[in-house]
Amino acid sequence: MTATASTTTVRHTRVPAAKTPPSGRLRAWATRAPLLPALIFMIAVTQLPFVATLVISFFDWNALYPDARSFAGFENYTEVLTDPDLRKSVLTTILLTASVVLASLVIGLGLALLLDRSFPGRGLVRTLLIAPFLLVPVAAALLWKHVLYNPEYGLFNGLLHWVGGDSAAQPDWISDTPLLAIEASLVWQWTPFMMLIILAGLQSRDSELIEAARMDGAGDWQVFRHLTLPHLRRYLELGALLGSIYIVQNFDAVFTITSGGLGTANLPYTVYQSFYQAHENGLASAAGVLVVIGSLIIATFALRVVSSLFREEASR
Repeated sequence: MTATASTTTVRHTRVPAAKTPPSGRLRAWATRAPLLPALIFMIAVTQLPFVATLVISFFDWNALYPDARSFAGFENYTEVLTDPDLRKSVLTTILLTASVVLASLVIGLGLALLLDRSFPGRGLVRTLLIAPFLLVPVAAALLWKHVLYNPEYGLFNGLLHWVGGDSAAQPDWISDTPLLAIEASLVWQWTPFMMLIILAGLQSRDSELIEAARMDGAGDWQVFRHLTLPHLRRYLELGALLGSIYIVQNFDAVFTITSGGLGTANLPYTVYQSFYQAHENGLASAAGVLVVIGSLIIATFALRVVSSLFREEASR
């Protein structure tokens, strides 16, 4: 009977849940408190303007006629997706982004393979190759527009004249190939970024695995195709995603080189035209929201690639 009673007492006895002491809570808040001003500032600078833009995008709002403002629902978004000029700007944005990212990746891969080898002056060459990425985007666009593309005193036409003499062609690069002119300037500026990412991937390869492949008779092309390229897949994806996030939102090169003319107006430039020139606040806000949504989708994939890279490095 005594044993049964004691067993019953033990079964019905509840262990009190562990509570965080007040000192622990105060310590936790003390460690988080210094971050609150930065969090509040970030919300005020980034999130509140986006919320305001989202609200404005649902209104038919022309700044020249403020009293005629009215709720339009999704009409602005419908116009962005159905208007021929706006749809053309979306296609231009996709074409510009895809061509610049692909060209930058291919050239960056070649430069990274070059810098992965040891040769005299490699540090100087690496510094010079990184320099274009450090320039302000507007300054880089002005450099290409006036120093390289100018039909009268530009470097490109000067080289053509030096090679072919007085009979050499002197094309107007911006007028003849406007979109290609913008793409070339962006590729020049973003190739160093791709090169650095790919170079980091090359230097993280397993050297013992490569040496074993060479001892088995594998050549340079076989090592690159079967070992190097599969290893660089994540790094190439990361470079493509991060580059796409920027190129989708690029405004500087389009505004500086062609001012959106000759069929080069991308979606960010169209937002600028709608807001500052046509004063269509609602329409411009809707287009801006679509740009942000597209950037967030690309950024989500980029974060997944980064996290997978970290997991792979941690598992080694």
